[in-house]
Amino acid sequence: MIVAMERGFISQDQGVQKLDHIMDYLGKIERFKGAWAHWYDGELGTAKPFSEKDNGGDIVETAFLAQGLIAIREYLKDKDDSAQLVAQKADKLWKEINWNHYTNGQNVIYWHWSPKFNFQQNHPVRGYDECLITYILAASSPTYPIAPQVYHEGWARSGAIKSSAKKYDIPLVLKHNAKEGEVGPLFWEHYSYLGLSPKGLKDQYADYWEATSNHAKINLAYADLNPKGYKGYGSDKGWGWTASYSINGYDAHHPDNDPGVISPTAALSSMPYTPHESIQFAQYLDKQLGNKVWGKYGYYDAYSETANWYPQRYLAIDQGPIIVMIENYRTGKIWELFMQAPEIQQGLKKLGFTSPYLK
Repeated sequence: MIVAMERGFISQDQGVQKLDHIMDYLGKIERFKGAWAHWYDGELGTAKPFSEKDNGGDIVETAFLAQGLIAIREYLKDKDDSAQLVAQKADKLWKEINWNHYTNGQNVIYWHWSPKFNFQQNHPVRGYDECLITYILAASSPTYPIAPQVYHEGWARSGAIKSSAKKYDIPLVLKHNAKEGEVGPLFWEHYSYLGLSPKGLKDQYADYWEATSNHAKINLAYADLNPKGYKGYGSDKGWGWTASYSINGYDAHHPDNDPGVISPTAALSSMPYTPHESIQFAQYLDKQLGNKVWGKYGYYDAYSETANWYPQRYLAIDQGPIIVMIENYRTGKIWELFMQAPEIQQGLKKLGFTSPYLK
């Protein structure tokens, strides 16, 4: 929505009106200590269970949403009265999230909490995967903050998050939540970094620009190696593996779990890290595959040249990062908005981060 207003795809009034509707909806649907559920019944506004004991709050999905709320607030807070009202609604929603509750009194954040099952789902959020933003926001909250040791002991595993491992001779930097010698799907380098800028971001565990960029470069190296001889693979052709639709339903693809399916969001959302190869990938799709992979809402979610499989389907969570990360590559706008937020500035400092965005 910010990109659409900023670039004139829609007017500011149209964007503000739509966002006002979204804020009101997010404020009235069922929440769990301020956190939202993974899925909802859209008409009823009630949580739709993701699994038996995951029928309540999902603090990770909530973090992705909160990242957007803060960016919206920062974008609208100095505009006209109607825009400022939406900024205030976004601010209220963000401040109502009780991050500390999701620690269950431990030095780690737990992914799920349900009034019926409490913390029985028992999924501690530890690095490294897509969840870094959860800890950044939890530390930054002005209302329900976590203590720094929750980040250091929980997410960073008391330092064990660091890795000296390499794949295709490229350093991982951080230990991925994957089998030894494997890396995760590429959305790990997108979701936390839609607002949180990895440019120059460092703490005692990692240089995050190196970690994110190297994950994308590992995908490029795999595409060139193409050990299974799949059609249309290469750093100058098709590349990028992440969670998406797959030939057999849905799968979290990565170089060691590849049935020949490419997910366009993987390469396109990596544009800040691998601009040349990401743009080249888009050009390859346009020139070689055209309408097989392109429709009303942009690139379809996944395809396989080898299997001649071109499902004309979308997943919104895969579409969104493409737009945001292209804009972060072009202008850094979303990064700039999120990183300027005073709570984020304080939260990053509290956890020992350094960044060129910190004042």
